[in-house]
Amino acid sequence: MARYNRRTFLRLTGVTFGAATFGAGTTAGATGKNSRFLIDLREVPRSAIPSDVEIIHDISQIDLLAARGDPSSVGGKAATTPDIKVDQHDGGPAVERDGPTVDEKSQSHNHDGAPTNTELQWDKRVQNVGDLTDKPGGGTVIHDTTKGEGTRVAVVDTGVYDAHPDLQGVVNDELSENFTTDRYDWRPHGAGSHGTHVAGTIAATNSNDGPAGGVLGTAPETEIVAHRVFSGVEGEGASTGDTIAALAAAADKGCDAANFSVGYMNHNPEKHPELREIKAIYQRLSKYVRKKGMVFVNSAGNSSLDMDKTNALSLPTEVEGVFGVAATGPIGCGWGGKHSANEEKWLTGNRLEEPTAEPAFYTNYGSAVDVSAAGGNADLEALDSIEWAKRDLVYSSVYKTTENGNTVPGYGWKAGTSMAAPQVTGAVALVRSLRPTASVEEVESLIKATASDAPGDNAYHGAGHLNLKQLVKRA
Repeated sequence: MARYNRRTFLRLTGVTFGAATFGAGTTAGATGKNSRFLIDLREVPRSAIPSDVEIIHDISQIDLLAARGDPSSVGGKAATTPDIKVDQHDGGPAVERDGPTVDEKSQSHNHDGAPTNTELQWDKRVQNVGDLTDKPGGGTVIHDTTKGEGTRVAVVDTGVYDAHPDLQGVVNDELSENFTTDRYDWRPHGAGSHGTHVAGTIAATNSNDGPAGGVLGTAPETEIVAHRVFSGVEGEGASTGDTIAALAAAADKGCDAANFSVGYMNHNPEKHPELREIKAIYQRLSKYVRKKGMVFVNSAGNSSLDMDKTNALSLPTEVEGVFGVAATGPIGCGWGGKHSANEEKWLTGNRLEEPTAEPAFYTNYGSAVDVSAAGGNADLEALDSIEWAKRDLVYSSVYKTTENGNTVPGYGWKAGTSMAAPQVTGAVALVRSLRPTASVEEVESLIKATASDAPGDNAYHGAGHLNLKQLVKRA
């Protein structure tokens, strides 16, 4: 197999991957008198805001308003900040591949016919989350102790397709909300399956009764609050103001954690000084949500970026109080091999060249990483020539649009720190189900204290690699 390290790949392709991208001078609306901007209520009183300025989000919990109008009409320069537009790059993940619909069988492998969907979930199997073997009852699993019951987490993303059989009954439709300016509800409405994939990683119930079964989440009895911040309407996108409002509201709704697989990756703050202002706003937000008891989980980014460089700034991962997650994954998982009668050996085959805790080629790294978790890896050359190479990515719930324009539930592979963050969000739900009164600091400390050693240095893993068995045992 051809091997790519993270620097070689980015140099050869000239591509920067990220859960989101940011362009210089980009805002969430038009420029001039009809632009979107943020108003700092610590710098200007609400009474001084002209009546022709439209307030889009009142985020007075942190003395902030998201507005549209003429920013020059509101106080001095310190009173306003551009409402930077957040654009997903290729739907968020660094790599993705389609899978079957819920009614289809998985493609065959070499020992007992087509695998069930859970056989493709190496991320759950390696953590011993549930009884996912061909021979049930083979030992104790995480879900024997807890499935996250009594907890609530927010997925701040593209919305969640709750008609998926593995997500039915999981999403709280009364608390879920649309934070974009389009006219739809909190479901995706064309915004993409990124949030649905994330939600499945956290809380899928394995309820699909199709021929290949369903997928299983880390905490299938937690409750998902879907806060949509991306719009499927052309030109709408997402904005900083929408995301800040959605995260503050998640804390107000009593969420134990918020999964935020979005960010501003690989940017030079010297060229974009407004990013420093955005960082300060996220700092205020972080303090607020932590006081409300919510763990703020954020993907570290997919730019293969050393976040400790002086000319780099990865937001909001580098904000104090944000729990940053880097990504790991295998190379060679389920590619096949000669072990036709043994499921465990088939999953690793005879080609597992890198373990599941190996840093992914695309992951950002640095002192802002708190832990690493399964986000998927890829041999990029093999992806174009070997069908099973996609099995090194993370497999979860998605939705698809047919040629007739119908929306159908399905499954798919994605790799990115966006896939790693929900592994930790699910872990927070497990801890809080066992320790409902644990503080944010206690939950984070438990996750870090029980993390395992992993290949590579601390820059890629922070305190270590997520270890659910030790975490649940300690909790």
